[in-house]
Amino acid sequence: MVLNRLWLLATRNRGKVAEMAPLLAGYGVQLRTLADLDLPSPEENGRSFLENALLKARAGFEATGLPTLAEDSGLCVPALGGAPGIHSARFAGEDADDAANNRLLLERMSGLLGAERAAHYHCCMVLLRRADDPEPLVAQGLWSGSIADEPLGTGGFGYDPIFIPHGDLLTAAQMGPEIKGKRSHRAMALRSLVGLLAALYPAQPLSLKA
Repeated sequence: MVLNRLWLLATRNRGKVAEMAPLLAGYGVQLRTLADLDLPSPEENGRSFLENALLKARAGFEATGLPTLAEDSGLCVPALGGAPGIHSARFAGEDADDAANNRLLLERMSGLLGAERAAHYHCCMVLLRRADDPEPLVAQGLWSGSIADEPLGTGGFGYDPIFIPHGDLLTAAQMGPEIKGKRSHRAMALRSLVGLLAALYPAQPLSLKA
């Protein structure tokens, strides 16, 4: 079986497109997004990152017939019971922007010190190769760190201005895209996914050098 190199990336989030498209281009994959095809985003009513990623992948494939890559990701803070988690994009409300979500998280973490400020980004990525695919490829990535006391940096999106990766002094928003492209939760999930594809399609390997 030959895997079509034209994929749907099931997102309208420009930040995710900017972060993932260069990585996938390095694997020889051409992308179309929901925005490119004027398709709506499905309702994310799953109870986990995996359920939401599968929901988006299935909706995307049904609409286009293309191999569909979908991901669901968010920031998890153990001291808050894993919140904001799957509600990361709408933590401060359905119409909240990144700044509002960051403000609310900092308010909820007021008074927490040291290890209580631990957090991690979680990404669950799903590739659906056909409508009745019995083996949707699933890959996950984690990026561990802690929550800063205040937003710093203007790069990235989401909670990047208040997320300090483990072992760093800078927030993710203060890092260049080339660094995030190697270390982020999405980069880790994507490398894992490519490894699965290389095992399934040995005669049609995707480059692992990206």
